[in-house]
Amino acid sequence: MVDDVQFNKVLAFIEKGKTEGATILTGGKRAGKTGYFIQPTVFVDVTDYMTIAKEEIFGPVMCIMKFKTIEEVLERANKTRYGLAGWALTRDIDKALRVTNELKAGTVYVNCYGVTTENTPFGGYKESGIGRELGEEGLQNYLESKTVIIQTQKNSIP
Repeated sequence: MVDDVQFNKVLAFIEKGKTEGATILTGGKRAGKTGYFIQPTVFVDVTDYMTIAKEEIFGPVMCIMKFKTIEEVLERANKTRYGLAGWALTRDIDKALRVTNELKAGTVYVNCYGVTTENTPFGGYKESGIGRELGEEGLQNYLESKTVIIQTQKNSIP
């Protein structure tokens, strides 16, 4: 649920991106006059040290960053303190598998976004959350196991 606080945080991140030197390719403003809607916003000229590249914004904000190698991408992505989700767009299945295996994120989408079902575990790595929601893994948060060991006369140790 979005409220004034979250809405204003997203707008503040957008302003911070501009003041730190990123360029807005599109969006960046409130959408409409009522409600908590923000135009989908795309930043370019983003560096690793900008706030918008380091924080979880939870708004319609995309940061486009150039790279030269997969190693560079993985190092940059895994260096963040967050790890809720990651995305890869590629036609190369070997690159897709490498990224999904090495990216430290709870969910990794390849050539899609938001595809999930009620039995697909969801949750982040690092400061993006503990545990999982949904699926069999999500049920573990609600279960409590018990071990009972009984020694009887028949199998007792002398």
